[in-house]
Amino acid sequence: MTVVLREVKDEELGELAALSAKLWRAAYGELLGEKQIAYMLDKFQSEKAFRGQISSGYRYYYITANGTVIGYTGVCPREGGEFFLSKLYLDPSAQGKGYGQAGLSAVADLAKKAGCDRVTLTVNKGNERAIRAYRRFGFTLTREEKTDIGGGFFMDDFVMEYRLA
Repeated sequence: MTVVLREVKDEELGELAALSAKLWRAAYGELLGEKQIAYMLDKFQSEKAFRGQISSGYRYYYITANGTVIGYTGVCPREGGEFFLSKLYLDPSAQGKGYGQAGLSAVADLAKKAGCDRVTLTVNKGNERAIRAYRRFGFTLTREEKTDIGGGFFMDDFVMEYRLA
């Protein structure tokens, strides 16, 4: 199973935002209400949000298989050897075929190249499919976190960690 991460170019951020909206609705349509999805897309997954995140150290990559974009990921090295996996979303047609695990492996490679010793992430407590995928890869639960994101909305997440060998 080979996937390639290709860094998103500045001029592609609008396309990334459109892909994000599609994949987010597929991932969270039944988990979060439409108001919260719309709020979070604007706040975290819009072209403007991506530009702000990139200016503070985040990098975005398309996840491709056989030359076709099947998803995207966003990462950010942090102090103390932490490599934060902010986002990893796959098109529903690519799920359950090993691409997610291959994408996580590619992210782990990025983390190693950045000199980090672990990958961390937050995942919605109700996102059982993602939690299973992260556990299968080797992530462990480190704590729970509830974050006020404004607009009357909260993120109720697990924080997970994968130690790099």
